[in-house]
Amino acid sequence: LAPVPSPLPEGDLAPSDGRLPEGVFTGAADRTLGLYVHIPFCAARCGYCDFNTYTADELEGVSRDSYPESALREMDLAATVLREAGLPERQLSTVFFGGGTPTLLGPEPVLRMFEHAKNLWGLAPGVEVTVEANPDSVSEHDLVALAQGGVTRVSVGVQSVVPSVLATLDRTHTPERVPLTVAAVKNAGLAVSVDLIFGSPGETLEQWATTVQDAIELEPDHISAYSLIVEPGTALARRIAKGELPAPDDDLQAEMYLLADEAFSQAGYSWYEISNWAKTPDRESVHNRSYWSNEDWWGIGPGAHSHVGGVRWWNVKHPSAYAKRLEEGVSPAHAREVLSPDHQALERVLLRLRLREGIPKTWIDASKGAVVADFIARGLLDGRAALAGNLVLTRPGRLMADHLVRELT
Repeated sequence: LAPVPSPLPEGDLAPSDGRLPEGVFTGAADRTLGLYVHIPFCAARCGYCDFNTYTADELEGVSRDSYPESALREMDLAATVLREAGLPERQLSTVFFGGGTPTLLGPEPVLRMFEHAKNLWGLAPGVEVTVEANPDSVSEHDLVALAQGGVTRVSVGVQSVVPSVLATLDRTHTPERVPLTVAAVKNAGLAVSVDLIFGSPGETLEQWATTVQDAIELEPDHISAYSLIVEPGTALARRIAKGELPAPDDDLQAEMYLLADEAFSQAGYSWYEISNWAKTPDRESVHNRSYWSNEDWWGIGPGAHSHVGGVRWWNVKHPSAYAKRLEEGVSPAHAREVLSPDHQALERVLLRLRLREGIPKTWIDASKGAVVADFIARGLLDGRAALAGNLVLTRPGRLMADHLVRELT
């Protein structure tokens, strides 16, 4: 059985022409503009994944070959909407091709979409252009072509180097493919990030330590490590519900995070966001930072989410419905929400507290002074940073970030 797609969020009806409300231009000159391009195709479905992706036999009325044309149409729409909203002309600071598996399309369609985006907006100096890839979905030839076409960075979905864990996650690559792929990325002159997942059902602390050490020995520029979340409707959720697999253990996941952070730190990687580490500051992901800093970005593709000036919206999910709307000259946006000033202030705390720099104490109501003092005493917030006027999470505090935000706001 295919997984049940997660429902789209509720929201207000999005206008058919995609127009943005008044006010989005306020402060826009101080915000960067990024582009996310969703490639909703996978060769096989991983049991834990509830991303909006489709295998070949799940597509109706659309194909991988026809998809880029739809994406180009939405880019044209985006350029028109941003211009008519009175927003200043801004070059793209980041372009991210995610999925799904973008490299399933091959380099030519990806570069065609990138070239179109470049012609519409231009590229900011030092622009970061990322393509996601799996170890078994990209060749050396593809990587060289991507590099020559302007891609600067590849994010490799490693997840684990332990065969039993890969099997639990329904990953299709073997551990032996990982170093070969990372080496090929480097040989093409591209920066490389490796993505890891910890806390899979049955995964031990020792197995996770092996993955962490192997990732370090690859010497990537950047590492992301995320705890496994069992999403309702996925094959993994059904297996756990049937008792075929144990549910992830929160305490064990916390141990795994601490182990990884200690190992990455000792190897010279610095955390800049709770789940992300970089070898040097210039290797931090500009795209990741744009999300946590509430910058502007437009999400291209079925199910993609966007944010511009406190307005969030999300597209219809199925590629055929997405393509049909754009063919008819209608925005693919399904619904949206316009955040109130209070909601925007809350999100600013929620998102930016996750970053290494933390947040100014002035963002927190003065009535929360005792709460802040308690968190410092418990070692969850950095006392020295607080004396300097900033609230910064400690390593234990990062494990409780969501709880801290709720107590501080």
